[in-house]
Amino acid sequence: MFRFTLLLVLAVSQAFLGVAQSLPKPTPRQLAWQQLETTAFLHFTVNTYTDKEWGDGTESPQIFNPVNFDANKLVGTLKETGFKMVIITAKHHDGFCLWPSKVTKHTVASSPWKNGKGDVVKEIADACKQQGVKFGFYLSPWDQHEPTYGTAKYNDFYKTQLRELLTNYGEVSEVWFDGAKGKNAKDMEYDFNGYWALVRQLQPNAVLFSDVGPDVRWVGNEAGNAGETCWSTINITGMAPGKADPKYLNTGDPNGKLWIPAETDVSIRPGWFYHAAEDSKVKTGKQLVNLYYQSVGRNSLLLLNIPPNREGLFADADVASLREFRAALNETFKTNLLATQKSNKSLTDTKLNTFVSLPQGQSIVFNLGKATSFDRAMFQENIADGQHNETALLEYWDGSKWQKINQFTTIGYKRLLRFPAVHTDKIRLTVLKAKGPVQLAEVGLFKASAKE
Repeated sequence: MFRFTLLLVLAVSQAFLGVAQSLPKPTPRQLAWQQLETTAFLHFTVNTYTDKEWGDGTESPQIFNPVNFDANKLVGTLKETGFKMVIITAKHHDGFCLWPSKVTKHTVASSPWKNGKGDVVKEIADACKQQGVKFGFYLSPWDQHEPTYGTAKYNDFYKTQLRELLTNYGEVSEVWFDGAKGKNAKDMEYDFNGYWALVRQLQPNAVLFSDVGPDVRWVGNEAGNAGETCWSTINITGMAPGKADPKYLNTGDPNGKLWIPAETDVSIRPGWFYHAAEDSKVKTGKQLVNLYYQSVGRNSLLLLNIPPNREGLFADADVASLREFRAALNETFKTNLLATQKSNKSLTDTKLNTFVSLPQGQSIVFNLGKATSFDRAMFQENIADGQHNETALLEYWDGSKWQKINQFTTIGYKRLLRFPAVHTDKIRLTVLKAKGPVQLAEVGLFKASAKE
């Protein structure tokens, strides 16, 4: 986290507390989740060997044989490139299980990999624990292999599998659900409330993802774009996983009654599973940096999919892009130009939980001490007390008057702005419209790396 400094330190306002208390606020698990910023998805199943994106449940377990699978190497690469959690597709729509589930034979136990003694989920979970990376899993509700699918018995089958994953693999930090179904899928009413209750019982610190929460929501697209305006609050009346307006999910709702922040999921490749034909179509490091600005930089979290190949490893092109991505971000955000002036006082002391409170219509001036060039700006609210900023204006002093840099909307956990380089010794931030005084927790100015 980057500390910021300023010319004028404002006292913490108490007047807004009544307003703030009426706004939705994150739970501790939601706060911890948002601070991860970048997490990784691993799409891996029989589809990896059939070149399909969606299997149909008829695939033989005999085709699954990642002879060089190395969970420590996979997780190590992700940790090295800044990812704080790994989510594995424990079961996709084809119904093939990457762990030896006791309620079906359609699992790794029926594959030639490690003579049927392997467990992909366990190896990923263990590698995450050893390397200090959080672990999560996706368990597809749609199962095209299981005979009970489409009947009430399937919910019991699904909960049994869910219980296996929640109790046998240590701490789970995120459980990923969706409502995806093919056009010809059997009618099936998922017991999502029952699923979520089981997670709460067995892994109370795990965040629950689906299109509409209850902890984390879908961003509404798979292109890596959170809304330019992105509220962490929404209303979900009449909505369910697979039955929500993507546009609404993308921007959120300033009047939403529930705190359900957005997760931006996108793949490093055109598809979600590994296909050799896409080796030349891997997103570049610069493209991944752009996704970071469009997700984390818009009050969301970036969930980037990097699919293992048939050997059970990341392709070289994917690893190269990940390293370029992290190197560019590290270089850009290494030095906060507002924090280089020792004469300025620190704006925030997180130990005391004090923040600068900026009411609507009020401005604050930040002094750089000397004329400096920058082209990136960062703002963060103290979202523990909710999300307040609706519109703000950033300006720079040209020696005689204030000039506009950018007018923007929501801040939330983090807002990153990109603009042509500015050379000045001070900037001004004005809150034009807000739901209550904006508690600034972090501010930064940066010069972008040439690698971006």
